Amino acid sequence: MTLTRISMLSLLAIAAGFAIIQLSISSSLLGVFTQAVVYAIFALGVGILLRQNGLVSFGHALYFGAAGYGIGVVLALDWMPAEAAIVVVLLAIAALAFVIGLVIVRVPGIAFGMLTLAIGQMAYLLASRASGITGGSDGMSINWPATLFGHSQSALLKPATLFLVAWVLMVVVTFVLLCILRTRFGSITEAIRDNEERARFIGITTTVPRAAVYALSAVVTGIAGVLSSLNTGFVSPENLHWSVSAITLLMVVVGGVKRLVGPIIGAIVYFLFKDLLGEHATHSMALFGAALIAVIVFSPHGIVGALEDLRIRLRYGPVAQRKTP
Repeated sequence: MTLTRISMLSLLAIAAGFAIIQLSISSSLLGVFTQAVVYAIFALGVGILLRQNGLVSFGHALYFGAAGYGIGVVLALDWMPAEAAIVVVLLAIAALAFVIGLVIVRVPGIAFGMLTLAIGQMAYLLASRASGITGGSDGMSINWPATLFGHSQSALLKPATLFLVAWVLMVVVTFVLLCILRTRFGSITEAIRDNEERARFIGITTTVPRAAVYALSAVVTGIAGVLSSLNTGFVSPENLHWSVSAITLLMVVVGGVKRLVGPIIGAIVYFLFKDLLGEHATHSMALFGAALIAVIVFSPHGIVGALEDLRIRLRYGPVAQRKTP
C-alpha cells in the first residue's frame, strides 16, 4: 500500500468520524463510541507488539493506568502545564518500557507473557497501597485545567467533541504506525519475528529492535490511557489490573493482527456486544464468548483474516490460498 493511498484512506476515516457524529441519536451513544475508540487505541498498542514481535502481553494495562496516574500526579503537584505533562508522561512511559523491554524481550513465548503479567500486577498492588499519592483503592480524580490546548474544558468534554478528538487521534496513530511499518525498521522487526536466529546470523542486532517495538506499543497504550483519563476525569488501580489487558487481548484476537486495523475492529465488535447488544440481551458477553470461539476455530486470523480470505476467494476463486503473514 502506497503512502498516498494510506493518506487518502486516513482522510476518509476522519470523514467517517464526522458522519458517525451526525448519525448518532444520543449523547450516551457517542459516549459508548468514545470508550470504544479509546480501547481501540489500547488494542492497537497490544496488536503492534503481537504483529511485529510475535509476543503476547498480559500486562499492558500497566501503561494504560500509568498514563492516567502520571497525568494526575503531575497536575496535582502543579509541576507543569497539562500539555507539557502529557508529553512528559508519554516520554517517560517510552523510556520505562524500553528499559523493561531490553530485559523481557529476551524471554520467549509464555514466559514473556507471565513476566508482563507479574510486572503489571506489581504496579497494580503499588497503586492500591500508595494511598498518599494515588488515593489507594479509591483511585484519584484528575484535575484537568480550565483550558487544554487552547480550548475550554467544557467544550472539549462535550460528547461529540471528545469522540471526534479520540477518533482523529486513533486515525493519526494508525497512520503513523503504518508509516513506521513501511520503513526499514518494520522490515527488520518482521525478519526478527519470523526467524530471530537467522536474523542474528546475517548481522541484525535483535534485542534493541524488539525492545523498541515494545516501547512503541507502550506509548500507543499510554495515549489511550491519557484519553481515558480525559474522558472520565478519574483513574483507579483497576486501570492497571491484568483483566484489562486480557479483555484488550481478546479484542485483538477477534479483530486479528493480519492488518493493523484488526485490533480496532475487534474493539468495536466487543463494545457492540457489551454495551449496545447488552441493552437487549441479558447474556451479551456469553454471545461475545461464542463469537470469540467461532473466530478462533474458523478464522484464527480474526475478522480481518476472514474478510481477507473472502476477498481472495471472490477474486481468484475457492482454490486460492492465503499467504502466511
